[in-house]
Amino acid sequence: MEKTYTDKQLIEQLQNDNKSALFELYNRYSGALYGVVLRICGDENKAEDLLQETFLKIWQKIHLYDPDKGRFFTWAYRIAKNTTLNALRNTKDLIQNEDLSVYESKSESETPDYSDLCGSIKKLDSHHQEALELVYYKGLTHREAHEEMGVPLGTFKSYIQQALRELRKTYQKELFLLWLLIETMG
Repeated sequence: MEKTYTDKQLIEQLQNDNKSALFELYNRYSGALYGVVLRICGDENKAEDLLQETFLKIWQKIHLYDPDKGRFFTWAYRIAKNTTLNALRNTKDLIQNEDLSVYESKSESETPDYSDLCGSIKKLDSHHQEALELVYYKGLTHREAHEEMGVPLGTFKSYIQQALRELRKTYQKELFLLWLLIETMG
């Protein structure tokens, strides 16, 4: 009969360079973490790569984990989320030309003009601006963002809805796409 270890025991083993502990933690948490990564990046192949990168970082940084500050899954979730968001920030759209050389895709017609949106956001009440910033620019979920703002979840969601309603008045088409993105993240 195979012994089942607690997370605490596995983490202690991992901190002592026991690779089998990493495999056990992977078996326990890879499904949930893969779901987080996939939800953020939207690409299965990229999500698989980012999940591997996440567990590599867990292996390398396990000495930084402090069980008094939170559960292992919460710590691993933050690593997965930050790894994914960083990867998305650093990607460049590349296209392949007929001569098989790689070029950056920087066509002006492909890049929407968001200057009107930025101006509209600055006209919102400060709590609406903060709510949008936490969700759209910092990549927090609604649950994380409402805690950061220190308001109830329902209140936070109403901030988002009110802000989107105001923005919709001045930036109809592009905002609708942004709203769809937010609703899928919430």
